Amino acid sequence: MRLQALATAAVLALMAAACSAEKEAPAPAEAAASALTGRAAVYAAGEKDAEAFVRALYVAPPTASPDPAAAAVSPGRDPLYSRTLNALIGVDFREAQSRDEVPYLNYDPICACQDIDGFALKTVTMTPDGPQAATAEVVFTNHGRERRQTLKLVKEGPMWRIADIIDDKGKSLHDDLMAIAEKAEN
Repeated sequence: MRLQALATAAVLALMAAACSAEKEAPAPAEAAASALTGRAAVYAAGEKDAEAFVRALYVAPPTASPDPAAAAVSPGRDPLYSRTLNALIGVDFREAQSRDEVPYLNYDPICACQDIDGFALKTVTMTPDGPQAATAEVVFTNHGRERRQTLKLVKEGPMWRIADIIDDKGKSLHDDLMAIAEKAEN
């Protein structure tokens, strides 16, 4: 009987040690998420919450360094943008292509730029607009100039996405692209 009690105590001690060891080491999923870079990190953050998504967008904007995932994205099929914004981007691209012109959206709307120099995120202020929508007021610097943008976010499926980007003058990317799409219909 005493031998059985000692064996049980030993098994419980080993289990407790194993449990505490598991808590000290990061879970494989956590370790993998922290090792992600580029778009993979943004996609993972987009599944976490709206603020994590926005911060990931501006930690390393898409034009900061070559990203194989970005190279595979075609106009109108970018997982960073909502279905509606993607549809509008697609129309803009196809309309410009049909006229052998440059599309309206010929820059990176996240940084409002063609290239990056000295890019730094300064602040992000989040406002929930319901369980599936949020607004992010973003302040960042690029090329030594402070910029402000408002991102309208929507949760589609498991991921937060950009539904609109409004610049510091109040100009809406969604509205500008919608005007192009409406003109294309006529």
